[in-house]
Amino acid sequence: MKPQSNKSTTRKPTKKTAPQHRAPSKSTAPVTKPTTNVRATTRSSKPSETAQRTPSKLSIIIEMLKRPDGTTINDLSAATGWQAHSVRGFLSGTVKKRLGLTLTSETSDKAGRRYRIIGA
Repeated sequence: MKPQSNKSTTRKPTKKTAPQHRAPSKSTAPVTKPTTNVRATTRSSKPSETAQRTPSKLSIIIEMLKRPDGTTINDLSAATGWQAHSVRGFLSGTVKKRLGLTLTSETSDKAGRRYRIIGA
């Protein structure tokens, strides 16, 4: 243990900081809207007839899987721009689990593995 000295300890003066500024208190007067007539622009409920909506990747895949002969992973990859493992994950997770569709796969020598939705 250190021996205690009889000296009184003095603290160094602390550095003064800038005074804290408080935000002005809010007035209790009610807020009024400006009296000028501002016309709001609204979108029409129907899209314009000239604007064509592009199909989603989900709809592209579902349509390809509904074909009578089905489709391959390579065809789905080319249509969506996804890699093969992403397509397989989409088929398993979204098509089978989330949408609850019955997905079958068939193997043939000339075409390889083909996937299709049955009963849709």
